[in-house]
Amino acid sequence: MARWENGPGVLHGAKTGIPVEIAASYRARTRGLLGRDGIEGALLLTPASSVHTFRMRFAIDVAYLSRDFTVLSVRTMRPGRLGLPRLRARHVLEAEAGAMARWGLRPGVRLGVEPVRRPVAGPSSGQVHEL
Repeated sequence: MARWENGPGVLHGAKTGIPVEIAASYRARTRGLLGRDGIEGALLLTPASSVHTFRMRFAIDVAYLSRDFTVLSVRTMRPGRLGLPRLRARHVLEAEAGAMARWGLRPGVRLGVEPVRRPVAGPSSGQVHEL
């Protein structure tokens, strides 16, 4: 089983190259899209099988994904809603309402998520390393 880390990534599927923010820690998943006015691309919550939109400022599309990133279902949720857990879901993808239809995401589509490595400077050598 892959160990995911918080950070940027790229979503591949019906439409390729969609920027995705990976939320793998408990803290990042709990925060999710709270306090934001929108999102460019999508947010991947992993592991997750349900979401809520309490205290959110905008409606979102939610895709429930299986272990192998196959879309199980797609729903649009207005603020102040509680989504029921999906038993086979292991990941949840969130985006602004309408985005998933534009991307062609529907049940049965298999997605891929590729973390983006961020270069950082070494402490004293000035060399660049990948995270």
